[in-house]
Amino acid sequence: MFIDDAYAHLYSLSLKGLGVSTPNPNVSAAIYAADGTLIADGFHNRKVSVDHAEVVALKKAGSAARGATLVVSLEPCAHTGTTPPCVQAIIDAGIAKVIYAVKDPNPIAAGGAQKLVEAGIEVEYRESAELEFVQRAWLHKERTGRPLMIWKVATTLDSKVAASDGTSQWITGPESRDDVQLLRAQSDAILIGTNTALVDNPHLIPRGHDARPVRVISGEQEVPATHKVFDCEARTIVVKSKSIPELIKVLSDEGFNQVLVEAGPTLGSALMASGKIDELIVYQAPKMLGAGKEFVSHLGISTLKDHLSLELLSVAPFGSDIKSHYLVKGR
Repeated sequence: MFIDDAYAHLYSLSLKGLGVSTPNPNVSAAIYAADGTLIADGFHNRKVSVDHAEVVALKKAGSAARGATLVVSLEPCAHTGTTPPCVQAIIDAGIAKVIYAVKDPNPIAAGGAQKLVEAGIEVEYRESAELEFVQRAWLHKERTGRPLMIWKVATTLDSKVAASDGTSQWITGPESRDDVQLLRAQSDAILIGTNTALVDNPHLIPRGHDARPVRVISGEQEVPATHKVFDCEARTIVVKSKSIPELIKVLSDEGFNQVLVEAGPTLGSALMASGKIDELIVYQAPKMLGAGKEFVSHLGISTLKDHLSLELLSVAPFGSDIKSHYLVKGR
């Protein structure tokens, strides 16, 4: 079906918008002729332009947009912010029909579909779980007022992130580590604790990608200015506190959509215990240590009925490792 192919195309475009659209959503748009031929497409990339996805596609299409169908991942905005409302650009371009996949939850920007109808444009809302998922970080921020927090860990089969002597490089294989670089590139910020900064001295620059997410260090220990995380390749924020509310406020005030947590057991567990981890990604290697550092520590749980519930979103092999992606549902 036409819409299935169009939505699959939008999904691939919205993936490209991850990490480059903040603080806006990673919207994608495509314009089709009456026979289903793709005329033009686009996604929101603030590193290149303030134009929203619809405007990017319309500018590419030019006069060919008149009488065409616009398919977009999110309901077109109806307000003036950094840019004029997308609905006006759509009306002015002579688009005949608009199909959108996700309703805009922002009360300021919502209402675009109705304005298009009032302008005589045919509008169809065709819900898509896949396009909602790929835009979930911004949608989560709109609902909660804070970024989507994804905790990434690499463990042995017996849940160790380091051996007893502290060695941890490398638990997982190159395929998993390459996938982590993509995760980093798709995130607006990467969060670590001061202990991770001191022990691992990570660079946190996505290898093989142009993206430069903000690096965030949280904790009270002093990290030398000579460490890699303070080089000039990306911005670094230091939150000199153990307070989770203070940390979350800093991340929220920055306007981040998605934060990748690469912290160790102390900070990661504190975030999990406070309900601030939304998703968990575990790369598990076919190795066992028996003794060593566990990836999760104290969660404030003493009885089984108080356990944290997680929902498995996906599982996939990466070389000899297994990547499991979970939604944290809470207690």
